[in-house]
Amino acid sequence: MTDQTQDPGDRTTLTAVLAELADAGWTGNVSVTEEARIRCPGCRAELDPADLTVDSLRRMEGTSDPDDMLAVVAVTCGECQEKGALVVHYGPTASPEEAEVLLALDAHSVGDS
Repeated sequence: MTDQTQDPGDRTTLTAVLAELADAGWTGNVSVTEEARIRCPGCRAELDPADLTVDSLRRMEGTSDPDDMLAVVAVTCGECQEKGALVVHYGPTASPEEAEVLLALDAHSVGDS
């Protein structure tokens, strides 16, 4: 998988994106903590976003509600190499923690290209 941001207007469902990632090996369910860190599903470590490899990032908007803005980020843990998908809101519906993590991941992936 390559670093890329895909157009949110292609009407692909979240379920289809997650299934595509799972088929490609990103099977873990990565989450954001209350401290704006990333919890790895494999080793359970709580990592700084800079400790992850961003393999792809896809922005999505809801078909029926364009304000339903999500980002699906395929990441690899820097500790155990577990591959997983992180789903976070972006825009006005994002929590402060989600916004902080997404900005850090985006800056990290841009800096590595």
